Amino acid sequence: MSFSTCTRRFSASLAFSKRTIVETARHQFSHPRRLHTPSKRPEWASWRVAGLPATKRYATSVTPHSLASDPAETEAFQCLEQGTAKLEEGDVQAAKELYKRSVEIKRNAGSLFNLGVTHYHLKEYDQAISAWKESISLQPSSPDAHINLASAYIISPVPRPDLALHHLELASSLSPEDPEIAFNHAAVLEAAGKLEEALEKYQVAKKFGIERAAVHIRNVGAKILGKQMKETEKQPEGKSKPGHN
Repeated sequence: MSFSTCTRRFSASLAFSKRTIVETARHQFSHPRRLHTPSKRPEWASWRVAGLPATKRYATSVTPHSLASDPAETEAFQCLEQGTAKLEEGDVQAAKELYKRSVEIKRNAGSLFNLGVTHYHLKEYDQAISAWKESISLQPSSPDAHINLASAYIISPVPRPDLALHHLELASSLSPEDPEIAFNHAAVLEAAGKLEEALEKYQVAKKFGIERAAVHIRNVGAKILGKQMKETEKQPEGKSKPGHN
């Protein structure tokens, strides 16, 4: 594939109710990461939407040779660049139309990924999920598409925390040292009552640069201690006292 993309971004037996998981995770979950189309090497930058933390990754590139040899690819890439410019300006609807045009000309993971972002911010969650799924089918190694799918499954009017956790697990396996993925994964695991696993992911997030994870490490540690104390207190309850048989 000439478009080179490096895109950025519970199970059925969850301990809490689906609604509890979703409401808890929504408060902490990052919004989608977005592709961009610069001519220089990818960079990180801060990007916040609706009060939730997120990052964007500049990660699409096309070689001059491939553009020169394929006019359709040239036009698709131009639409992708124009769509990203509109997205930077805040014109999500115009960006969506340009990304759709890019996909219609030549389907590629980058345009589908960005198209999913525009659907997401227009609250068209089913379409966002569909676009990101197809993006993954073209580029299976993209942790960002998985993290975005997880976000969509949490925010959707019919939430699927089981699928969200599944995609977070895939994202973590693809990028185990990514602090944002680790933090999001931890938030959902914590909401699901999987405290030991959540603690491990928060520690990864803290280790690789998310300082706010320290608060969650303390909170989850306290929850684990409280849980252990309750289990210890319950142990003698089922035993008969001497002389009372």
